[in-house]
Amino acid sequence: MSDQPRLTDRKREAIVQAAIEAFRSTGFDATSMDKIAASAGVSKRTVYNHFPSKDELFAEILLQLWHSSVAQIGLSYRSDQPLRAQLLELIGQKLRLLDDANFLDLARVAIAETIHAPERAQSMMARLSEREEGITVWLRAAIADGRLRQVDAEFAATQLQGMLKAFAFWPQVTLSCPPLPPAARQQLAESSVDMFLGYYAI
Repeated sequence: MSDQPRLTDRKREAIVQAAIEAFRSTGFDATSMDKIAASAGVSKRTVYNHFPSKDELFAEILLQLWHSSVAQIGLSYRSDQPLRAQLLELIGQKLRLLDDANFLDLARVAIAETIHAPERAQSMMARLSEREEGITVWLRAAIADGRLRQVDAEFAATQLQGMLKAFAFWPQVTLSCPPLPPAARQQLAESSVDMFLGYYAI
């Protein structure tokens, strides 16, 4: 009996990984549950036992995409450390994630699907709104410590990351531009942090 949960977890993970590859290579509409089952090496019934619909499976993948984003951005605010150094470390983590080919592939699929099915995007945002990203948490702590202006942390985090994504996400996702070289990535990080602190730092 003790092996059963582990076997079930392995099958679920195989299904998710097969679905990720299928959605990356052919998109949402062209991916069938039959194809996912075959790629995962499980029966179609097993797929439906874990995920009642393709929408549910896609939602799980988007959730994993978000989790991978958050997991790589984990720096606790330090009141005894310079703001610039801490922010540069956070931004460096974010830029490394945006440079990941798998992340970009899944982001393309997610963006295309949310354009075609905005109700799916709304459902996902409702699920994700209960969680906070690492940069937002860090900014909230810095604001509470009196080192940044009193401003909505989510707004400020979106603003900061918008500067990054204008150069290191949207061109790669929409135009298939190559990732930024290290020197350009460092320049982007430093200039974005300096502009941000120039306005928000106290």
